[in-house]
Amino acid sequence: MTPLATKYRNWLYAFIGMAALVNLSGLFVPIIGPDGTLYASIAKSMVVRNDYVNLFSSGADWLDKPHFPFWVTAVFFKLFGFKTWAYKLPGILFLFMGAAYTYHFAKRLYNETIALWSVLLLLTAQHILLSSNDVRAEPYLTGLIIAAVYHFYRNLTTQSFWHLFAACVFTACAIMTKGLFAIVPIGGAIFSHLIITKQWNPVFHWRWLVALVLTCLFILPEIYCLYQQFDLHPEKVIFGQTHVSGIKFFIWDSQFGRFFNTGPIKGHGDPTFFIHTALWAFLPWSLLLFAAIYQFIKKGIKQVNQVEWYCICGSMLTFLLFSASKFQLPHYLNIVFPFFAIITAQFVNGLKAPKSVKAVKIVQLVVTILMLLVIGVLQYFFQPDDLTIGVIALLTVVFVAVLMLPQLITRDQLPSIMLRTALVSFFVNLYLTQAFYPSLMKYQGGSTVGMWLNANNPQHLPVVQTGDDNVWSLEFYSDAPVVSMNPDGSGNLPVGPFLLYTPLDIADGLKAKGWQLDTVKTFPRYWVSRLKGSFLDKDTRDKELTTVAVVRVDKH
Repeated sequence: MTPLATKYRNWLYAFIGMAALVNLSGLFVPIIGPDGTLYASIAKSMVVRNDYVNLFSSGADWLDKPHFPFWVTAVFFKLFGFKTWAYKLPGILFLFMGAAYTYHFAKRLYNETIALWSVLLLLTAQHILLSSNDVRAEPYLTGLIIAAVYHFYRNLTTQSFWHLFAACVFTACAIMTKGLFAIVPIGGAIFSHLIITKQWNPVFHWRWLVALVLTCLFILPEIYCLYQQFDLHPEKVIFGQTHVSGIKFFIWDSQFGRFFNTGPIKGHGDPTFFIHTALWAFLPWSLLLFAAIYQFIKKGIKQVNQVEWYCICGSMLTFLLFSASKFQLPHYLNIVFPFFAIITAQFVNGLKAPKSVKAVKIVQLVVTILMLLVIGVLQYFFQPDDLTIGVIALLTVVFVAVLMLPQLITRDQLPSIMLRTALVSFFVNLYLTQAFYPSLMKYQGGSTVGMWLNANNPQHLPVVQTGDDNVWSLEFYSDAPVVSMNPDGSGNLPVGPFLLYTPLDIADGLKAKGWQLDTVKTFPRYWVSRLKGSFLDKDTRDKELTTVAVVRVDKH
């Protein structure tokens, strides 16, 4: 019987279900800016304007990401309204789709036991859980990429045209989510396996020409939209210049331009960035992942044709490409986590020596204790307001489960270690979504003010904002349209009285110019996506806060 035996099948389903609930636990936490609120406001603009071709941000043409996630989000907004959960849910559903495809792919490559553990590892990886709260493009990509790889793999093994068709649909949707680099993990997984195992006939098969044609056909909606909004209008000023081609940006500048640092959006690369990113982003499994990759390569060199190369090549080629890029962000790595999960699960499942099991026990004990200590330190210094009796009761139940449940399920050491690690992941992330983030998001001025205005603007006065470092959060959360003005008071302002959201210093400057202002309410504000220790410490937090206000403007 294997160390992670099928006798734990029902418990694994239960733990996967709990992991899914933890991923959903941040559904109602306000959207984190700037990226999340930017994407939400763009999708909101689609619905308000009833325009699904052009992308607008703050009323201006927007050219950065492709349309697919905005289309999906706009459908949810159309059905359910402009709600926080309606923005986050579709991304999480795509993640769950990725988990389902991770299961099917791992089951085909290995067995059901490894498949179930792969899903559990994927859904409890730290940055997957963080991304389920801070939804951007990556949850969509995580699902779309593993789905495309699975269907290409099935086409290779069954010759079914429908698997090829499905693979091309998912590939096209991935490209329309992030750009052409989405094909790197897909092509890297499939072609690297065939080349390494010297399966030359499938490499040069005519199916790839069909796949190319189908994928190009399926991305035509994106090409059409970009042509309509940008290429037909060379007079538009984009990135500070005219004659900007949306199609060229989509095909080249948004991807290769970032890679070579020649595009309009630039970054500063560090070759080691994704190594230390993986160390925390794939917690609590990252050290097992590093050991799994080492052992896989060591075994694969000796037994080239006796292992599958899909997962290691799909993940590591992407990893190396991102590492060589000049534009690097932690969430980029999420798209290969399904591969990481399968690699790690098959490695742990192969551990039989008592010495190896003991090593895993020690490593995971250290990792889980450190994670719990981080939460303890965070609680001690931050002291969130939202740690209610209900949240404390929930966390207490999970913590008791950490201490007692694994040994009640099994006396086998390895599955007990893995299940306890998963429970610690549940505890950590439930604390974040139920206590830490709800308190933290009160300091995001735009969303807090937007929700306050919805309940405290009985005269339905126009809303104007200026000087905010995250304008999109107010745009999304305000039921009333939001007009922007310059800090000096210039802009296309309403004729009559209006409510102005602004930092206090700008309000004081306008008052000195003769504006008639009455302060309605003030709010503390902090850039919540750039956390610093001095902000997290309750005793020094006030020094990091700025004050913003809603003021009534009667004359300007």
